[in-house]
Amino acid sequence: MSAGKSFWEMDELRLIVGAMVILGGATGILVVLPYLLLENVKPPAGLKPYTDQQWLGRQTYIANGCVYCHSQQPRDIKQAPDAKRGWGRASVAGDYAYDTPHLLGTMRTGPDLLNIGARQPSKDWHLGHLYQPRAYTPGSIMPSYPFLFEVRQGAAKAGETVVNLPPSFAKAGQVVVAKPEALALVDYLVSLDRTYPALPPLPVAVAPSAKEKP
Repeated sequence: MSAGKSFWEMDELRLIVGAMVILGGATGILVVLPYLLLENVKPPAGLKPYTDQQWLGRQTYIANGCVYCHSQQPRDIKQAPDAKRGWGRASVAGDYAYDTPHLLGTMRTGPDLLNIGARQPSKDWHLGHLYQPRAYTPGSIMPSYPFLFEVRQGAAKAGETVVNLPPSFAKAGQVVVAKPEALALVDYLVSLDRTYPALPPLPVAVAPSAKEKP
């Protein structure tokens, strides 16, 4: 009986040790090695930190699940025609230096947004698109976000931002006013512009002068 018990104990020990070895190897490959490779990557010169307003907009982006339908990682031309779609060059690690958490995404129900600020810099367009996507992209399946706006009769108050909808979607005597959350979200979207060079320029070799030549 004791021999049988010892056999099962040894079997369980092998199982536990094997699982720990696999877990340790996976952690090393998926966590430790990438960290060692990327820990010294610096933000590109053209990348600016988010402002407080843009950071608040990023939180609204996360809260409303935009990451579930939009990626932020254009792929290399050898993998996919993302550049031909107008989504920009393939992203590099430095592009995400100020992103916590990273919003790479896993699906593309909608287009990639890492460079949406370069493709569409109009804040007015973004506000209208958030309020009613189909007013700007016929057939779009993107949900509208009316809770980010206030709709009322009459004129807007001083300092408020009114959404200028296309005539076929605007209602007479009615104004659509963007709430602070909508304005912050649009500021974040417009900040998504990674069109600067991905890598620093290579040093240029300087030819030696006549005096320096042997």
